[in-house]
Amino acid sequence: MMNLLLYNFFPDRLNLYGDRGNVIAFQKRCEWRGIQLEVVNIKSTNSINLSQVDLLFIGGGSDREQGLVTHELLKIKKEFKSCIEDGVGCLAICGGYQLLGNYYVTSEGNKYMGLDICDFYSVGQKNRMVGNIAIESKDFGNILGFENHSGRTYHPYESLGKVIKGFGNNGNDGTEGLYYKNVIGTYLHGPLLPKNPALADQIISSAIERKYGRKEMIQLDDTLENETKHILEKICLKH
Repeated sequence: MMNLLLYNFFPDRLNLYGDRGNVIAFQKRCEWRGIQLEVVNIKSTNSINLSQVDLLFIGGGSDREQGLVTHELLKIKKEFKSCIEDGVGCLAICGGYQLLGNYYVTSEGNKYMGLDICDFYSVGQKNRMVGNIAIESKDFGNILGFENHSGRTYHPYESLGKVIKGFGNNGNDGTEGLYYKNVIGTYLHGPLLPKNPALADQIISSAIERKYGRKEMIQLDDTLENETKHILEKICLKH
């Protein structure tokens, strides 16, 4: 049996708009394939060991909560970056996405330093960008979610996709998210993965390839997921 280890960072603080559902999606899609996924909820980075981890998850939180966890994450900044550069899979949502960059300035002017995983920044404004969002991805087709963020993110990297409906990274350049190595950063809540199982499978398969040298996985019957996604897509694009 294949085994994977996932670190879920600060689930008690970073769990806006159902982000915990992404971890559940990882668990179920591994379980259905006979892959044993161990989930460790990280509430402190003191004495944390990242040498054996296969997957990283950081959810979204309020500016206040994000500020509180930033101090903890900066303690492992070097080790975290080494994981990413070594190909460890990572899903970072909203505030977690912003933490992958150099810094985030809130709408009140507070500046939180990031992990410097990638060279970008985010700046908050008073007007929030809220609503259902649909994006077109060359790798995963149409991706659906819900966004609610004041931060505007600007980066030169490959995006997760092009905005069809909604705001995305900053409401101006028509892009959403970031796709770097095996890292996906995005503003899409909802949660993201149950509605977009291809994303979950990409992250899982990359972890398996890195650990076991193989990428093939049992194909799952996603009829229900695809039907639900089709309905949500029609609703999203109609309004």
